[in-house]
Amino acid sequence: MSVAEQKVDAPAKKPRQREYNWLTPRFWHGMRLGPWLRLLREHRFSISPSRIPMSLAITYFAAHNSLLHRLQEALYGQIIDARDLDHPPLFVIGHWRSGTTMLHELMVLDERHNSPTTYECFTPSHFLLTAKYVTRWCNWALPSKRPMDNMAVGWDKPQEDEFALCNLGIPSPYLTMAFPNHPPAHPEYLDLKSLTPAERDQWKAALLWFLRRVSFNDPRRIVLKSPPHTARISTLLEMFPDAQFVHIVRDPYEVYSSTDRLWRSFYDVQGLHVARYQGLQEHILDSLERMYHAFEQDRHLLKPSQLFEVRYEDLVQEPVGQIRSLYEHLELGGFEAMLPRLQSYLDGTRNYQTRTKKEGLPDEVRKTIANRWGRFFERYGYGVE
Repeated sequence: MSVAEQKVDAPAKKPRQREYNWLTPRFWHGMRLGPWLRLLREHRFSISPSRIPMSLAITYFAAHNSLLHRLQEALYGQIIDARDLDHPPLFVIGHWRSGTTMLHELMVLDERHNSPTTYECFTPSHFLLTAKYVTRWCNWALPSKRPMDNMAVGWDKPQEDEFALCNLGIPSPYLTMAFPNHPPAHPEYLDLKSLTPAERDQWKAALLWFLRRVSFNDPRRIVLKSPPHTARISTLLEMFPDAQFVHIVRDPYEVYSSTDRLWRSFYDVQGLHVARYQGLQEHILDSLERMYHAFEQDRHLLKPSQLFEVRYEDLVQEPVGQIRSLYEHLELGGFEAMLPRLQSYLDGTRNYQTRTKKEGLPDEVRKTIANRWGRFFERYGYGVE
């Protein structure tokens, strides 16, 4: 481990125990029994003793998820699978902690847009049966805010579809959170480029299966946000040739600092290990390199009307102007109708405080970031400090 990594890999501030205990829902509570047991076998059941109660609770729910899945598919499966999506999706892409969540929430303010919710992504196998009841009566089970920042949590909040794929048993880099002391999980599924044709077909089928169910009761255009999609442009265009993409970037030093906090908080809250954070620096650095190597390879596949790019700093400084430009560039129409909802949202989040840690980065880490991510700095106009 490098000197720089030793300085960064200090113990993270632990999540508030009042809100995160073994009963708090984790991502894995939505898995069916088969994928859950397969995940445990792949990691040789190497669960830290303090996480055994959490793993037993997940096993209990996984069994129920399997039963509810069979019931949902018996009732709705054939009807849903016979239908196609009414509109091509709109994808919000960008590296973790680049502002994708903020941009996602702004885009779904448009009443013509739909998005997978937290509950739908965490229980993809049966949300058509259970969402009405759980989201109404079980808000108490969720923490009030996300562990890595100040953003509110809720079952009905827009969420990343990557979590749905995980819970459906599709390999994903996100499974690293479950066993953080093991090597990063499934890095080949970040960009999908090295998968076999059968593996890629399985991935595409799972995403389409989920989106059809999201749109079953709400056929409006789906807005999706998952950072790994940044590296999957070619595959997503195979599925949805007319899809559009909104790409957001941010100061790489801030991205590194905030991503470091993100993974530490997820390892603490979601992990079946007591995390040691070893190799975290390399994981962060390598993920951005892989992500943007794939994105730059594929961006030529997009027509100008399919891609809008924005800097996080510009979006925060002038949100109305940037969203207006986005609507005009992608020819979405309807901006003036959405503007009152946008302004109301901005008024409600005016006091939101963004956490920043880049000033505390050691010089050795800054040099490593500038060296490894130099192309990103240059491509998107950020200065190397």
